[in-house]
Amino acid sequence: MSISNITVFMPSVFTLIGIPGLESVQCWIGIPFCVMYLIAMIGNALLLIIIKSEPSLHEPMYIFLGMLGVTDIALSTSIVPKMLTIFWFHTPEIYFDSCLLQMWLIHTFEGLESGFLLAMALDRYVAICYPLRHAAIFTPQLVSQVAAMVTLRATVLVTPTLALIKCRLHFYYTKVISHCYCEHMAIVKLAAEDVRINKIYGLFVAFTVAGLDLTCITLSYVQIFITVFRFPQKEARLKAFNTCIAHICVFLQFYLFAFFSFFAHRFGSHIPPYIHILFASIYLLVPPFLNPLVYGAKTKQIRIHVVKMFSF
Repeated sequence: MSISNITVFMPSVFTLIGIPGLESVQCWIGIPFCVMYLIAMIGNALLLIIIKSEPSLHEPMYIFLGMLGVTDIALSTSIVPKMLTIFWFHTPEIYFDSCLLQMWLIHTFEGLESGFLLAMALDRYVAICYPLRHAAIFTPQLVSQVAAMVTLRATVLVTPTLALIKCRLHFYYTKVISHCYCEHMAIVKLAAEDVRINKIYGLFVAFTVAGLDLTCITLSYVQIFITVFRFPQKEARLKAFNTCIAHICVFLQFYLFAFFSFFAHRFGSHIPPYIHILFASIYLLVPPFLNPLVYGAKTKQIRIHVVKMFSF
């Protein structure tokens, strides 16, 4: 039997089924997802307004935090609206090109998120380990260069996945994607052709971005804690720890969920699909939701300005 008789050639539309096995309760699952999305949008918008309007917050850490906030808003918006239309309005269809665009946006913003988390970790490393040299190292010019490099890296690494799918994969076993958004491996798994190059490149991007960033972040915080433990004053140690704990919480939840989703797609055949898809969705929704809450609660300068904003 020829491949064209058992497969679909270049489907114009894919169908996103949402969370496999939980279709009957997806309308209820959509409620907390919608709440998290609204809080993420409002919280990150507030962060951006405060950082932009307060000259005292025009420092590298807060500028990177603002960049992270923009990324969080964009990442959430590229996922949640379509997800909620699937859950609430039963419109699972998505055009092939729109699906590829969503995939590109999601993975590009993931790369940006990881890059800005690394930039924030390096900023804390220099601020705590070399405080007298921090202003000389993290100049406005360097901050701009780091932002440009993070953006360029994510764009350059993710864009080839579009070409590898569009140009190499023409035949698909099915048009149904067992997911609630378009993700690289979820699309590649549908292909009825040799996808080894797609998988290898996906692994390369994942380890180049998340693997390298996590390694550098871990090394930075090891050095930070070694330096902090040498502080003679207890108050200084507590202040440094208080600043770092918020960052570490954000790093852990982002990378733990990211690697679970990544490995579950490739090696988690024994994991129930609804568990994998739920974690994959939470992994992309929780960071934008938590980041403004964590940094707002743990960062004194931001907390003070939030109180001022809502004081009448």
